Amino acid sequence: MSRTVMIVDDSLFMRKILRGILAEKGYVVTAEAASGIEAMKNLHTNHPDIILLDIILPDSNGLDLLGEMIAVCPNSKVVVCSSIGQPMVMQKTLELGAKAFIQKPFTPENIAEVLESLGD
Repeated sequence: MSRTVMIVDDSLFMRKILRGILAEKGYVVTAEAASGIEAMKNLHTNHPDIILLDIILPDSNGLDLLGEMIAVCPNSKVVVCSSIGQPMVMQKTLELGAKAFIQKPFTPENIAEVLESLGD
């Protein structure tokens, strides 16, 4: 069975890139969100296996959203995907419950490697 993914990123271009990579690797994108509000609405009706979460969103901070997402969907594995790659930020995401951090820019191989490392 294919694993489901929700992409949360304010950039339509980035969502399209990720959707293409995920489809090629056999994942099913069940929802996309361009904002924190949209992401949380989607989570109440859609419980993806994996959530790809950007930190910088127009209406919220992905680090704040991370805890809310885990509370609503404790079985979803959140992977932060951001251009903010300072070690302190990366460590904070993991402390808050993210399963991994993907630094932008990334390659399709980076995405596949991280998602495969999550297991089932």
